Amino acid sequence: MPLPRLLMLSLGGTITMTASTGGGIAPTLGAEDLIAAVPGLGTVARIEARSPLRLPSPSLSLNHIAAVANDIRAAFAAGVDGAVVIQGTDTIEETAFALDLLVRGEQPVVVTGAMRGPQSPGAEGPANLLAAALVAASREARGLGALAVLNDEIHAARFVRKGHTALTSAFVSDNGGPLGIVAEGRPRLFSRVAPLDLPPLGSDDALPAVALVKIAMGDDGRLLRAVPQLGFSGVVIEGLGAGHVPAGMADLVGEITAAMPVALATRTLSGPVFTGTYGYAGSEIDLIGRGVMPTGFLSPVKARLLLTLALAAGLEREAIAGAFRAFG
Repeated sequence: MPLPRLLMLSLGGTITMTASTGGGIAPTLGAEDLIAAVPGLGTVARIEARSPLRLPSPSLSLNHIAAVANDIRAAFAAGVDGAVVIQGTDTIEETAFALDLLVRGEQPVVVTGAMRGPQSPGAEGPANLLAAALVAASREARGLGALAVLNDEIHAARFVRKGHTALTSAFVSDNGGPLGIVAEGRPRLFSRVAPLDLPPLGSDDALPAVALVKIAMGDDGRLLRAVPQLGFSGVVIEGLGAGHVPAGMADLVGEITAAMPVALATRTLSGPVFTGTYGYAGSEIDLIGRGVMPTGFLSPVKARLLLTLALAAGLEREAIAGAFRAFG
């Protein structure tokens, strides 16, 4: 039986970084270099390797990831069985979620990287890349959407986040836990996520700008007030607790909602935005009554991506609210 075909796209990140002349480490390696450092990878799949970017992940943009999604869709249409995207860990949760929204279908899309550079003791990049390839080439991972695979754990894109700045076990899924692990050379799944029922998202045109505003105790709203004048097309409010703002900001939120779509996320690390519990000024009931859209279990950074791609697709507010309800 022929080996499955995988597309591997390297975008840069710590996994590709070696010592630079100016001190510290910087992206230098490409996909072929990474593949050569993984014993046994050639027995997993027939691999097509490309290096479209060599960037640290803070410099990646949603436009970059939209281009990656186009490459993956074209590869799948040509008969490729799975895809692995290699990048820095700072924005893996956003890349995985964006690909979850932009690449629909059965073939697995796996995002991976490393917390330690290849010249560091205990560098885990080769192990992560092998585990990612095993998942992307497997039938078990079909129909799960985009995944993040690091530290031998398999995470759903909609749940995963980076939870530590240093540990190789940095990635966690607070709301659902990992979907499974890689052990004895194969994926072992504990659970599956339901397919997303969403309209087509994104566009080949320029993506609109969406602001993300975090709320803190005593916030007077001056940052939120500036959003409409700064060229943004929408805003995600990272609210307190279950989705709240100070009472003095409630009227302002209503004013902003009249001017542009406003989504309400929570700054807590897990749990959904509430929709019907608290009724004081600035509570979730009050804000939803003013037209704000609750984002369910989505983290603020993922809610921003969904709102951006929904606006790019030309969705009206009710359709956007429905897309957020899919994560509720």
